[in-house]
Amino acid sequence: MNVKTVLILLVLALATIFALVCVLLTRGRAPSPCQHQPPEQQDTGDSQSLIFADLSPEEMVQVVRYLQGHLGVQLVDASRAKPSESCIASIDVQIPTKAEVLRFLDEGGARPAREALAVLYFGNQPDPNVTEYVVGPLPTPTYHRDVTVQKYGGKVPYHRRPVTTKEYSDINTLIQQELRKAPRFLTACCESDGTDLAILTTAPRGFRSGDRATWFVLFHNVAGTGYYLSPVGLEVLVEHRDLHVSRWQLHKVFYSGQYFASMGDLEKAFVDNLLEVTRIEKPPAEGVLGSMRPRHPPGSMEPLQYEPQGPRYRVQDNRVTFQGWSVAFGMNPNSGPRLFDIRYRGERIVYELSLQEALALYGSNCPGGMSTRYLDGSYGIGRFAYELVRGLDCPYAATYVDQHYLAESETPKTNQNSLCIFEHDAALPLRRHFSDSQSLYYGGLRRNTLVIRAISTLFNYDYIWDFMFHASGAVEVRVHATGYISSSFLHGRGTNYGNRVGMHTLGTMHLHHIHYKVDLDVDGQLNSVETQDMEYELVKAPWSMQNTIERPYLRRERLEKEDEAAFLLKAPLPRYLSFASPKTNKWGHSRSYRIQITSSSGEHLPISSPMERAISWGRYQLAVTRRKEEEPTSTSIYNQNDPWTPTVAFADFINNESIIDEDLVAWISVGFLHVPHAEDVPNTVTVGNGVGFFLRPYNYFDEDPSVDSPDSIYFSREQDLGVCSTNRLACPPPACAPLLPPFHYGGFLNLSLALPPNRL
Repeated sequence: MNVKTVLILLVLALATIFALVCVLLTRGRAPSPCQHQPPEQQDTGDSQSLIFADLSPEEMVQVVRYLQGHLGVQLVDASRAKPSESCIASIDVQIPTKAEVLRFLDEGGARPAREALAVLYFGNQPDPNVTEYVVGPLPTPTYHRDVTVQKYGGKVPYHRRPVTTKEYSDINTLIQQELRKAPRFLTACCESDGTDLAILTTAPRGFRSGDRATWFVLFHNVAGTGYYLSPVGLEVLVEHRDLHVSRWQLHKVFYSGQYFASMGDLEKAFVDNLLEVTRIEKPPAEGVLGSMRPRHPPGSMEPLQYEPQGPRYRVQDNRVTFQGWSVAFGMNPNSGPRLFDIRYRGERIVYELSLQEALALYGSNCPGGMSTRYLDGSYGIGRFAYELVRGLDCPYAATYVDQHYLAESETPKTNQNSLCIFEHDAALPLRRHFSDSQSLYYGGLRRNTLVIRAISTLFNYDYIWDFMFHASGAVEVRVHATGYISSSFLHGRGTNYGNRVGMHTLGTMHLHHIHYKVDLDVDGQLNSVETQDMEYELVKAPWSMQNTIERPYLRRERLEKEDEAAFLLKAPLPRYLSFASPKTNKWGHSRSYRIQITSSSGEHLPISSPMERAISWGRYQLAVTRRKEEEPTSTSIYNQNDPWTPTVAFADFINNESIIDEDLVAWISVGFLHVPHAEDVPNTVTVGNGVGFFLRPYNYFDEDPSVDSPDSIYFSREQDLGVCSTNRLACPPPACAPLLPPFHYGGFLNLSLALPPNRL
């Protein structure tokens, strides 16, 4: 063996030794911060949350098949059903009674039967009506029972049914036929033959129970932009109560302050020079008022929120868990987001937290605007919660969940990626302190929050529904309004009802009222309502009896009856109002959760109004009632089209029953007055247009539970702040790119099948 060979072998041996040393030295090191870690593992109760889960498409299909074969009635697909025919209007999950659920969740009882709630329109019967059936058990139904009378105290008259896509389509056909009777007027006013005008519905539909006459407002429709800011001044009243479409009539016509019996009369007035016409040219796509098309090329990329090691929450089935929180989530196709069995550190705090209704009440000097009181639940707050845009509606790396529904069809539909879940860094300390006297130290905790979000597009408005869960044990509920304002044609003294935002456009004033149900179970089902507020007492100063002092003191009160806990909008609300358990914390105080409302709801419809009882929940900023299975919701989808004889009147829930040590529900209203202004064009911004409430622990714990958060930071002057074990802020993850999925958006797929013509 020569010297050269020996040297080569020696070099190879040294290289091998070096490699082995490197392996040994790196063994046991933490993985790279860029590597995704599995989310925290929490017991999800062996999929117990599925008891609250929305129906799957397969379950919906089975319910449809069962109904088609067991009712003895010919059912027509709702997408083409005439008012004189029968159809399946909707199918949703039927949540079992609370007693059944808690026996299953808490006592090891049997799992309740899984059932569906089916709403059917029976138009081909001697007494047309709306009937609701509970169908079960799923997935293979064998029974159904009529629950209509049990729920509502009687049958639901047929005229109360929500307007279907097919009915809107037939109305649109009628309007187009009538518009052809005024060709010269339409050419002069709108540069149109009527076929290119957008039509927007209003509601309610008349003045008394049984009416079904709707004002429709006409707008210039420009592709690629919202038509809501381009009214042409023409509005028509259509009578569509009759079950036979051929008997529907255009009952009245309005144009710029004047009323006519028909489009023919309007045309005649124009031809005879008895009508002053404002010529409105059809705007080009690039110059239309309210266009959202970008006006500048893209700039540099904005900051992205991402998780360096992957999400720290876990989503399994319909439950999400995160740092002690456990929440079951779902979506009612009518009323929208609903949460159940909200627990923190294993203890149930809220049994149900659900959106109930969204009311928009308008003012105008045009008939459509002045009569509009939209109850959005009747249109479908959950049904119209569409796919969310990754990176804008929610953080790019959020978890997106599909929602399924069956409405006005015999085929289930899916709004894919329509609910998002993410951890949010509020860029604000949850708590902190810098100690600059005695001992010197800093302690703090970032305000990281779990967020569950959905966004509903209801006509012109977009509502952003947020449910947020904080490390302090607080739940935050928030809604933001954005989208387009609605408008009327500006004429006469229109600015008494809003602001001018375009050449002929009046942004009409309106109220937003949002209603929530909060079934709190604070350390058990039996709770009481306690209030605390500050008052002053005039006392002599103990150290100087010749002088007096105004001493603040805490006035505590326990409310005994429902009437005492029903706070009208303008009534003073105690600054501290809590659901209190009979049990106490370590310091002897009742374990409680405080309800803190951050809202200015404005005026309610006068109680003297014949339709006020349908929205009587809006009288109250907060009302507490005893929980009853027969009072599951504060409103009904049938209230929109018959507010004069409401199917559900919330005011009847408040009958002065005892609320001491009972299973209680808080009904919370939030909202605001919106007077549209120039800056609402093109769109209303979310800044300043958000309201909501908090559920905050109040002596529920013995100390702030966030002290146990692994995200806490503490260091003192004596420590080396550059050491990772002392200060995690000194060791941020490297600037590695997050693992982001490719962008995809399918929200426009099959959309034309899901929307009535006046919403296209």
